[in-house]
Amino acid sequence: MAEFLCRLGTPSGEVVTKIVEAPDRVEAKAQLEGEGFRVFNVSTSQNGLSAVIGGGSKNSRNRVKPSDFLLFNQQLSALLRAGIPVLQSIGLLRQRSASASLRNVLADVEEKIRTGVPLSDAFESQGIFPRIYTASILAGEQSGSLDDVLTRYVHYLRRSVGVSRKLRSALAYPAFLLLAATLMVSFLVLYIIPRMSSLFEGLHTQGGLPTVTVIVLTISTIVASNIWWILPLIIVVAVAMFLWLRTNSGKLFSHRLLLRAPIGGSLVRQMTAAQLTRSLSTLIAGGLTIPDSWEISSQAITNLELRRRSQSVLPMIREGRSFTDALETANWMPELGLDMIGIGENSGSLREMLDEVAEFYDAESEVRLEQLTTLLEPVILVFMAGIVVVILLAIYLPIIQAISSGPFSSR
Repeated sequence: MAEFLCRLGTPSGEVVTKIVEAPDRVEAKAQLEGEGFRVFNVSTSQNGLSAVIGGGSKNSRNRVKPSDFLLFNQQLSALLRAGIPVLQSIGLLRQRSASASLRNVLADVEEKIRTGVPLSDAFESQGIFPRIYTASILAGEQSGSLDDVLTRYVHYLRRSVGVSRKLRSALAYPAFLLLAATLMVSFLVLYIIPRMSSLFEGLHTQGGLPTVTVIVLTISTIVASNIWWILPLIIVVAVAMFLWLRTNSGKLFSHRLLLRAPIGGSLVRQMTAAQLTRSLSTLIAGGLTIPDSWEISSQAITNLELRRRSQSVLPMIREGRSFTDALETANWMPELGLDMIGIGENSGSLREMLDEVAEFYDAESEVRLEQLTTLLEPVILVFMAGIVVVILLAIYLPIIQAISSGPFSSR
């Protein structure tokens, strides 16, 4: 069975997009017509709508940066609102784009449009654009409100890019602190303490060297004398860990561990809730049904554990259960978000309430992110300062004892 993306007219006159499983296009069209729909188009893609949101891996050399993609969609939305045809708009943006990768992509898109291919199919064939983007364009084309759909997608993309930038900038300083402290401790352990060992051997203190000095000297001597095989071992273990974390089992383990973190777990849930509800709102506003919107939006959940928990939602919706009840079975959406979605579903304003949920958890995640960075910085500083203090005590305690027990000590 293959998946087909179908543009349909309902008996009430609405234009919707629906995903249908059928052996071929003819059977899919016959099935929909038997259900009372007017079929405008039946199309499929190489990977289907169940593929990962980030798109396929082909044409990876033409992958477009998020900032360039955002700028392109802002300009395309403005040109379409001004009444400029799609083909002419794509051509203008291709000529003026500063990104070579985006120019190559737009050149291929423009060529396909000239041959009669719809804009959504032209972007879909590139294999590098998010599914929510191509599905939104598809819905906008059929409903005749492409500029409005693009405006909503630009807002969605702007928020997503903004959150990513805030996350990177917030974690940059703690990462720098950790790197600097690690280099400083390594310098003390590998260079300073081994050179102090000869001085300690010449000191005659009552009762021998302090325990902390013996421990630090032992660790430093072992590490310094075996650094040429310890360092490659650390590199091999780090590379192996990195490769394992890129596998599905490694990602699932790390994502589960992250959800158990005191502040990080709630931050991940809130950021995922904001991204998911904004994706759903964007697709529903474009004319997609709730099951099809969930089919696409749920693939944008980057945490594999949360995505695994969400697998039961779509079958329950298709069985006729309410969206709120189905989402509650996933057991990760914050309770307040569930209540808001339930109110929107019961009142017939689900899309508007999804926007409210997204805005609310965007603000909440910013607060959590600030709390996380505020907590990380002193924790890193106190931990590394404790290590440095121990090393300094190991160095200076024997000297102090030797002075206090020497000829200058009080009798």
